[in-house]
Amino acid sequence: MPFTVTMPKLSPTMEEGMIAKWHKKVGDKVEAGEILLDVATDKATVEYNALDEGYLRKILVPEGKNAVVNQPIAIFSLTATENIDAYQPQGIILSQPSKSSAKTERKEVFAKEESVSGTLISQAAFVPEPPLENYEFAYPTRTTQKRLIATPLAKKMANEKGLDLSSVKGTGPGGRISSRDLSLAQSKTPAQFGRSQAPTIKPGTFEEIPMTPMRKAIGQRLQQSKMWIPHFYVRQEIDAQPLIDAREQLKSGGLKVTFNDLFIRAAALSLRECPEVNSGFNSVSQSIILFKTIDISVAVSMEGGLITPIVRHADYKSIGEISTEVKDLAERARQNKLQPHEYKGGAFTISNLGMFGVSDFVAVINPPQAAILAVSGMEDCIRWKNDAAVPGKKMNCTLSADHRVIDGALAAKFIKILQKYLENPAILLV
Repeated sequence: MPFTVTMPKLSPTMEEGMIAKWHKKVGDKVEAGEILLDVATDKATVEYNALDEGYLRKILVPEGKNAVVNQPIAIFSLTATENIDAYQPQGIILSQPSKSSAKTERKEVFAKEESVSGTLISQAAFVPEPPLENYEFAYPTRTTQKRLIATPLAKKMANEKGLDLSSVKGTGPGGRISSRDLSLAQSKTPAQFGRSQAPTIKPGTFEEIPMTPMRKAIGQRLQQSKMWIPHFYVRQEIDAQPLIDAREQLKSGGLKVTFNDLFIRAAALSLRECPEVNSGFNSVSQSIILFKTIDISVAVSMEGGLITPIVRHADYKSIGEISTEVKDLAERARQNKLQPHEYKGGAFTISNLGMFGVSDFVAVINPPQAAILAVSGMEDCIRWKNDAAVPGKKMNCTLSADHRVIDGALAAKFIKILQKYLENPAILLV
C-alpha cells in the first residue's frame, strides 16, 4: 500500500524547509530509523530519519527546492513492485499558478495584509523593471568642452611647447589667455581614454535567487524588529590601544584570544554591573522581561544567513573559557551542527564587524531582547598624553536599545561601564 512522507516540522518556528540532500534514491529500501534526508530549516540543517520502513518510489520535492510543513515530499510503498500510478499524495497540496498569472508586472500594489495587534498593515510589492528590449549600445561621439579664449600667439606657443591651455586661467580681458599666462600651464598628458569591448547584456538584466529558509526567517524577523521596536542608539569612542597591548601580552605568554573574546567578557561584566540592560520585551503580554542569567548571543555569519550561538552564564567564564567555547560554537554553526538550545534564547547580542575594518555601524535588535552591541574596527588616531600628541588606536561601540525597556540614561550608563572595562582590560583577566 503506498503512503506519503510530508515535510516534517523540525523546529517550533518552522513554516517551510528546503531539501538539502536526499540520502536515498528512488527504488531504495528504507528502514525505520535510517537517515532519509537533510532539511535546511530557518535555524539549521537537520537530519530527518524515516519513521516507517518501505521503498522510496517517487521524490516529489527534489534537492534545493522548498516545501511547507506537511507538504508531500515523497511517495513510499510497502513493496518494490506495487503500482503507484493512481495514488494521490496526502498532505498540503499547493496549487500551481497559471502561466498568465505567473508573469510579474511592474506595479506597486498591496501584496500582503496582516493584522497585528488589531492594526491592518499593507505591504507594497516592489519588483524590478524588466530589461530594455530595444536598447542598442553606442559609444558617446561628442564631448562637451568649454570654449577656450586665447590670443593667437598664446595658441601658437602652447601648440609648439605642448602645453594644455585648459589648465591655466587667463588674466586678459574677459579671461583671455595670453602668452604671459603660459608659464603656469601644464604639459599635455599623453594618456588617452581607452575603449573597452561593447557589452552584450541588455541593461536591467537580472537574476532572481530564491531565499533559503534561514534567510527568509532573518528577513521577516528583522523587518518586524525595525517596524515595531522603537530603536535608539548610543555610541561611544573607545581607546583601543590598551586592548591591543593586552592581547599582545597574552599572545606572548602563549594564550591566543580574539578581540571578540575580550568584548564578550567586557559585555558580560557590564551587564552584571548594569542588570537592567539584560532585559527584553514580551510583545504579547506587553511586559518587560528581566533575564536572570547573562546569556550572550554572538552573531556568526554563515552560508545562507546569520545565526547567533549563545555563551551561557558568560559572566562566570574566563576569557580563555569564552574563547574556547566561541570557537567551538562558531565552527559547529558553520557546519549546521548546533543543537537548538545552543542558538535559541539569549538575553543580549554582540555583532562584531571589526574584522572587516568598518568605522561604524548600527545593529538591529534581535527580539525579544532589548539591546544589541555593534562593535566596529580599530583605526589609527592621534591622542594627547602629557601635553604631547602621540599615535594611538580608536574604535566605536554602538548600543541599539529598545526604548520601551531602556531609557537614554540607562543606555549611557551601560556604554560608559563598557568603556571602563575595554580601556582597562586587566580587569577582564581577574
